[in-house]
Amino acid sequence: MSGANNNIVLYHYSFSPYARRIIWYLALRGIDYAECKQAPTLPRPDIKALGVNYRRIPILAIGRDIYCDTRIILRKLEQFFPDQALGSTDVEQQAIQKFLEIWTIEAGLFNRASQLIPSDMPLLKDPKFVKDREDLTSRPWSKEGIDKNRPEALAVVRSAFNLLESTLLADGRDWVLKTQKPTLADIEAVWIFDWLNGLKGALPRELVSEKQYPKVFAWIKRFNSVLRDAKAQAPKPASLKGDVAAQRILGSDFKEDHPSVDQTDPLGLKQGTEVEVYPTDSGTRHHDQGKLVGLSEDEIVLSIQSQGSELHLHYPRSGFRIEAIPAGGKARL
Repeated sequence: MSGANNNIVLYHYSFSPYARRIIWYLALRGIDYAECKQAPTLPRPDIKALGVNYRRIPILAIGRDIYCDTRIILRKLEQFFPDQALGSTDVEQQAIQKFLEIWTIEAGLFNRASQLIPSDMPLLKDPKFVKDREDLTSRPWSKEGIDKNRPEALAVVRSAFNLLESTLLADGRDWVLKTQKPTLADIEAVWIFDWLNGLKGALPRELVSEKQYPKVFAWIKRFNSVLRDAKAQAPKPASLKGDVAAQRILGSDFKEDHPSVDQTDPLGLKQGTEVEVYPTDSGTRHHDQGKLVGLSEDEIVLSIQSQGSELHLHYPRSGFRIEAIPAGGKARL
């Protein structure tokens, strides 16, 4: 792939658990990229300057194609960098990988894990952060609300630890798919458990520790050891300011040519229809509006105008809603 840093610009902030999925993948693959660091809360003028209203982190641009949501980002990186990709070519292993993705994201495991954030964290004393997370998740982030949800969330997370301990890792394998090194299936599975393990006060150690789940904690430790070695050998990402990142993106070519709209899609939308797209689980108040240029079983592609240039925004189909905009209508941003 031509272009500085493979034409990749990753927008993220350092402690985002979702962003780490992408950073880990890029490091394990040794893929060169550039990053544009963002604030953990809105506003994010660097992203707004691109004309993107989607509020979640990370987003990843490859040329003038911008990928929203880590599920589609990982899928595209596998596609565009096929040499020694981390995903399996075995259909049964692909199914395990996909089910792990669904389990941790779409089935709500991360939502429960996030309810284990300790209510005495310094960040939760910052009204700006609390308001931002309430906008993101549409649920209260007060100390009382967090403490009330904690027991039920802990029960769900303990069950998840037990599932891995007693099934996929029960036979003592090093990696989820019995491979010689971590694969995409390990990333799909480990990210929540690693995040909780590193979040002081999230897990009560008398209930969730190496004593109760030795195989899971050994796997987390193994993964981090391999990751440290990979990061030491991988290219260090170039750090870009927002204006430089935007210039690089807007001055690039599209990575993907000629997306198309499936004429058999149940929504019956036509190419070029004015639509708005937004996530249905979190960040639901932030909608992007543009022309529909791509629609398939797995993907939505939206064309928007930014600083006189066309950009394509890509979203996974699952977890996102797409609606036609009536003539003269406006997007709900």
